[in-house]
Parts: sequence; C-alpha cells; structure tokens
Amino acid sequence: MTFKAEYIWIDGTEPTAKLRSKTKILTSGGATLDELPIWGFDGSSTNQAEGHASDRVLKPVFVCPDPIRGGDDILVLCEVLNTDMTPHSSNTRAALVETYEKYAAQEPIFGIEQEYTFFDGERPLGFPVGGFPAPQGGYYCGVGADEIFGRDIVEAHLENCLKAGLGISGINAEVMPGQWEFQVGPLAPLEVADQLWVARWLLYRTAEDFKVSATLDPKPVKGDWNGAGAHTNFSTKAMREGYDAIITACEALGEGSKPLDHVKNYGAGIDDRLTGLHETAPWDKYSYGVSDRGASVRIPWQVEQDRKGYIEDRRPNANVDPYTVTRLLVDTCCEALEKAGQV
Repeated sequence: MTFKAEYIWIDGTEPTAKLRSKTKILTSGGATLDELPIWGFDGSSTNQAEGHASDRVLKPVFVCPDPIRGGDDILVLCEVLNTDMTPHSSNTRAALVETYEKYAAQEPIFGIEQEYTFFDGERPLGFPVGGFPAPQGGYYCGVGADEIFGRDIVEAHLENCLKAGLGISGINAEVMPGQWEFQVGPLAPLEVADQLWVARWLLYRTAEDFKVSATLDPKPVKGDWNGAGAHTNFSTKAMREGYDAIITACEALGEGSKPLDHVKNYGAGIDDRLTGLHETAPWDKYSYGVSDRGASVRIPWQVEQDRKGYIEDRRPNANVDPYTVTRLLVDTCCEALEKAGQV
C-alpha cells in the first residue's frame, strides 16, 4: 500500500514559531505512531541549526487522517530532536511531557479557545479598501453578509478538523470583522496541545485554497479593535469536585512572580493586547473574579453556582505555544493543590 504522510513540525522562528511540513511517500508498514519512521530536515532553513551541522530529526508524536488529501493519507505531527535523539532547544513539548507525568494523578484537563483573523492581502477580511468598517458591536456571533466575512473558510476548516478526528468543540465569529474562533478540548494537556497545533496547520492550509491568509497576531489592527487571544480553560479532578480547589488555583496564579512568569510566556506582543481594554486585564496586574471578562482569570458564573468546575485564564495570546501554556498552568496550579492537600 502506498500513501502520503504529511510530516508537520514547529520551527525555531522567534519570537513566534511557525509551522512547517513536507510530504513523505510510504510504501510499506502502517500508519500508527509505532510504525511511522523518523525523518530528517534541514534545520538551517528553519532557525533550528547552522549550515555546518544542519540535520535535525522529526519524531512522530501524533497521527490523524488527512482530510484534505483523503483516502489513506495522514497528517503526522512531529517533535524536533537533535541527531543524538535529545530534544531540540525549540522542542517545548518535551518539557510538557515531564510536567504532565509529574502531576498526571491530578487529571488536568484543558479547553483552548483559539482566536484568529483572516487577511485578504494587507487588510483584514471585511475591511473596505482604504478605510474601516462600522465599529465593533454586531460582528460577534453575527449573521449576514454585512457583518460576517469568511464563513465559507471557517466551515471548511471545521469540516476538515472533524474529518481528522480532532477534538473540536465549537466555532464562532468574534468581535472584529474577519475574526473567528474555534475551540479544542476538553482534553488532557498533551492531547489538547498536539491537536491545537494540527488544527492551526489545517486552518492555514484550508485558507490557502480560498486565497486568504490566517494570522494569530494578538493585535492585528491597532486602535479600538479587539485583539486575538487563546483563552485557556483549565481544571483538575479536585477543581471539578470542589470550589476550594478553584480558589486555591486562582490564588496560586497570583503569588509572587507567577503572574509575570506566565505572561512573558503567553505569546509575543502580549502588552499590545492586554491593555485593560477590550475585555482584557492589564498585562502587569493580576486579578481573578466571577464572570469578569476584565480579569486575568475568570471563574465562570456557573462554576460559582455549582461550587465546582474550571477556571479560564484569559491572558494567553492567540500566538501562544500550547505546550508552554498548559505546562505552566499544570505546574503552578497542581503544585499549589498538592501543597494544600487538595488532590
């Protein structure tokens, strides 16, 4: 049997990594992780090596059907290794594996809300040439050709994600014209991060066919327009069973240097988005509250009513690395819950 395997990886571009991919034709073996071979690439072209020692290794970590090519073809998400099989410095997945294994007994679960913006050339989709659309207000979850732009691309992307078997839980139009969101989860840390990266790749690849680009820029239009985030919903077994653990997690995220430790790893350009306006808290001030979309961390109203559930960290940018944000939340909150005996 011959089939195509699209090997996908995260490169070493700074301050925000890019997705790369290339196709391998496989003529033997199967399409499970154990059967897929490692592969190599030129790291000097992806900011992951110098030319005199440019080889880097692709190790498959997640596989799913390829909804674009169809048939027996597959998408293969890989982590990047050095030639001695150690994790490359750009490989943030390896650190998440270590943290997750440490706290797996607490059963951490995530749902990530990925916002993004379509661009037609140099302007957001729906922005008139040489001007601006009507102010924000009617675009969020709107309907009608005067308020919604790119729905055909969004529907195609959703269908591709579902055909790939990804844990997509919803989509909606966002506050700015041409801005949308999809949600991944609830899933365990590695699953949600792996699947979010694949869903991002499918977003870019789907938009290609419509001659439109998608960006995770956290502030794609300066001025009185909403930025783009990746609100991250998080819980542990204890949080899903009792409210005291919810408060412990919220307090832990605000202790000492933790607020800045998190924010500086929540995506490049975060100070442009977290201004205290447009449903954000200031990047340099930590707060949490019930039903408060102007807080750093929101406790949903229903969670307070039920006295159990999850929290929403509203600070991560759209361009955040999901391996990093999940690792930081697990490390900070699970350590605090363990110390408090709430596990």
